[in-house]
Amino acid sequence: MNLQQKIYKGQRITKNEALELFNFDIIELGELADICRKKIYPDEHVGFIINRIINFTNVCDAQCNFCAYHARAGIIDPYELSIDDILNKVNELVDIGGNQVMLQGGLHPDYTLDNYIKIVKEIKKRYPKIFLHSFSPAELIHISKKNNLALNEVISSLKKAGLDSVPGASDLLVDNIRKKVSPKKLTKDEWVSVIETLHRNEMKSSATMTYGMGETILDRIEHLNIIREVQDKTGIIRAFIPWSFSPRNTQMNNIIPATGVEYLKIVSVSRIFLDNIIYIQAGWLTEGLKLAQIALSLGANDMGGVLMEETVVKATGIKINTNKNELCDIIKNAGKIPVQRDSEYKIISLE
Repeated sequence: MNLQQKIYKGQRITKNEALELFNFDIIELGELADICRKKIYPDEHVGFIINRIINFTNVCDAQCNFCAYHARAGIIDPYELSIDDILNKVNELVDIGGNQVMLQGGLHPDYTLDNYIKIVKEIKKRYPKIFLHSFSPAELIHISKKNNLALNEVISSLKKAGLDSVPGASDLLVDNIRKKVSPKKLTKDEWVSVIETLHRNEMKSSATMTYGMGETILDRIEHLNIIREVQDKTGIIRAFIPWSFSPRNTQMNNIIPATGVEYLKIVSVSRIFLDNIIYIQAGWLTEGLKLAQIALSLGANDMGGVLMEETVVKATGIKINTNKNELCDIIKNAGKIPVQRDSEYKIISLE
């Protein structure tokens, strides 16, 4: 049985077979990926959510080489939002019918667990129906170390305060790459420990992939394999979101950006390899709307958020915006059915 036949039959592929897939023609690879998508998600719906990312501070100890947003990158002056500032931003989201807030703040040197709990409690007190899909594994590990608390205590405390789920921001789960681009951030094993601890606390997450930072194809496959293994164990990863590294304005601005074909191959291989994750997001924010539209025919089945605000990617010079109507048109023109969804991927309305 050759690799194509194995995929047609819905059998799990190995890491070596995933490596082979990167040599496939993009059309054939995309067709195989769409077959896999139909097996795990037979509907032609493509979802999106109206949400807002609130970057409540850019003061960050990690100072990753791939980030143009932290205060010491010199692009944006250091700042910290007050509780009132944050609540005003949430209110603006509620006014346009949004229902999900993503709080992101980096690794602040002075914030304690109480700071994070206060933010969560104040939002939930004022807006109990807002879904808080917030913070990140790196932030949770940082809070744990900063407060000398067990990771489980940090997560359970935030859940009790009102945190609903945690985005599984993964960067690239290969430690030799992490040591080069983000040496002060969490390790691969610490990322896994966060997902496992979220599982123990009955919370959901996601997983991302930032590629194009000097890694090899084998590194990319190893990243996917770690995600597949932790999903086998926990089952809490709702979606996988790959995006390419944007080098402009970072300390890695000598790197040549990844191509559109690379992105589409990542989407397709991810769909085939990650046979235990239902949703693969098309990353319009970093890749552009047209490339994201093509990805919907190559295994992707979600468009993520109609972001009311985003600042981290914009710091690299990428300024792509969209709105609900434009996103629906893009989805329809891809031959799909647009649906507005909630944070748990339940359909709110057909568009």
